[in-house]
Amino acid sequence: MKSHISTLRFSQLFSPTPRGARLARLLTSHQLSAWGWPPSCTLGESAALVVGELAANAVTHGRTRGRGFRLTLTVDTGGAEPSLRIEVTDAQGDRLPLPGGAVASDPAAESGRGLLLVEALASRWGCEPWPPSGKTVWACLPLS
Repeated sequence: MKSHISTLRFSQLFSPTPRGARLARLLTSHQLSAWGWPPSCTLGESAALVVGELAANAVTHGRTRGRGFRLTLTVDTGGAEPSLRIEVTDAQGDRLPLPGGAVASDPAAESGRGLLLVEALASRWGCEPWPPSGKTVWACLPLS
């Protein structure tokens, strides 16, 4: 009897630098391609954008000397809502993003809109504590 795998998982630790954030985005595209979603498909493009934003935020706002950030990708096809769950975990748990509160205060500002992009692309997203002092920001993208 052939078993059906309903969950695929990838997890990697990255340096808390712009180069680490870029590598996280590139490896997301590579991993999704290996799982059958090429970079040019909607899921591949959306996942690369979401990982880019969450990784950039981890590098900018979650950086702690000597501690990297972790990217985890999980494809779950076994539930009622098949999805790709993207998680970025960093060491700074004191500055939590707020869903729905991601708006740049200055309309002319060149930053501050990344979570609006995540909110637009994801079916749901949020943040949870990561003991002892960090946080995990996650977003779920629909597979269909």
